[in-house]
Amino acid sequence: MALPVLIARLRAVVAGRGVIPGSQILGSLARRLCVALALAALPWGAQAQQPPGPSPVWGPVRGGQVSGQGGGGVSVPNFWNVERRLERPDAARLPKELRFLTTDDYPPFNFLNSEGVLSGFNVDLARAICAELGVTCVLQAASFDTLADSVEQGRADAAIAGLAATPQSRTALDFSERYLGTPARFVGKRQETLTAATPENVAAKKVAVVARTAHEAYLRSFFNEAAIRPFPDLKAAQEALKAGQVDLLFGDGITLALWLNGADSANCCRFIGGPFTESRFFGDGFSVAVKEGNDTLRHAMDFALQRIWEKGVYTDLYLRWFPIGFY
Repeated sequence: MALPVLIARLRAVVAGRGVIPGSQILGSLARRLCVALALAALPWGAQAQQPPGPSPVWGPVRGGQVSGQGGGGVSVPNFWNVERRLERPDAARLPKELRFLTTDDYPPFNFLNSEGVLSGFNVDLARAICAELGVTCVLQAASFDTLADSVEQGRADAAIAGLAATPQSRTALDFSERYLGTPARFVGKRQETLTAATPENVAAKKVAVVARTAHEAYLRSFFNEAAIRPFPDLKAAQEALKAGQVDLLFGDGITLALWLNGADSANCCRFIGGPFTESRFFGDGFSVAVKEGNDTLRHAMDFALQRIWEKGVYTDLYLRWFPIGFY
């Protein structure tokens, strides 16, 4: 049995929602083993209980909590319920060629590499979707502001470029289940002794954040006892952290992960606590956009994405493109 499936079933048993196939009765010893195995699968830094107010480390995700599946200390997010079995789409109802649109200016998600070839996490994920569905994949770059119209008017079958599923966009587009979130994270110097980011233990810290952003609003809502230091841009906040003018920096986890993995950070810092995933502050994450009403293709995307996760392909892609994970 695959590890994600096993862990999901163990958690279901612990919660009293299911049984392991072939088991009739679970005694107290077996139940304790289930708890131990389920907790062991959580990412480094997870806590059994979270403080009131923000629902930080384990915000709601479709299909269960975020779970670590990668090695090397990187926690790979899971947005799929591995116990839900989606039906394989009828190949006769799918196009033989899937036309994906993306952009070429948002590394490491979608960009032109040194050889001028379209590359990135979204690009590889689109190819994996096509492979799972057994169709030919056609990928084309376009400007971001033309993606929605191109899909709506049938010039492309789908867009995989971070289009937000807003009430306005849903009037013309439908969206797959999300395949990536946009969590917020705290970053501190490597010598920082803080291991968890709760309102209580952050209260004594000076926290940098970019002014007039959702991240500042979140801090003022849930971490208002901290000494919040707004900065005009992220670069200024990062430099303040490196110089020791603040203790922590709070911002977009993806952007901060790329900074930590790059030369500009000078290996100064690390993630502390989190992730924080409240969608009303940080959005619903990344989904594949298809034309409104195209339920066949939307269901096919959902099926392919779940199968990609179950087979470990998603994990391989995440670890390849995000060597410092943001979960």
